[in-house]
Amino acid sequence: QVFGSMRKEGLQVTILSTCPVADYKTQESTLTLPSPFLKALKTKEFKEPVCCPLLEQPNIVRDLPAAVLSYCQVWQIPAVLYQCYTDVIKLDTVTIEAFKPLISSKILKSLVKDVSESTKNLKKLLTTNETHNNIYI
Repeated sequence: QVFGSMRKEGLQVTILSTCPVADYKTQESTLTLPSPFLKALKTKEFKEPVCCPLLEQPNIVRDLPAAVLSYCQVWQIPAVLYQCYTDVIKLDTVTIEAFKPLISSKILKSLVKDVSESTKNLKKLLTTNETHNNIYI
């Protein structure tokens, strides 16, 4: 529905997603992998360099990120998915920091004003959210 109201000409989609490192398929033990880490998956039309290694087979992406990337592939929209594999259940600053290399990408560079303040702002944002989540403990 979101894409239905947007012009597809000149559109480029960047998807950020996280999932458990246990979902990552590899020959080596997942215990030895540095967590969190990024992998990318892109459509045929996405021509810019990606900021991390591509996701290897037999790994899969699911849910909303997979649906958005599939839609973009079918409609020939340049899109890239950055999947962060993490060992924490709740989003934290360490996991968000894994996305930091994306700040230098061409499409996201214009959205960032001051990289030096990003860590401080992220910590403040997450601390505020933690306060609201503790109501139900």
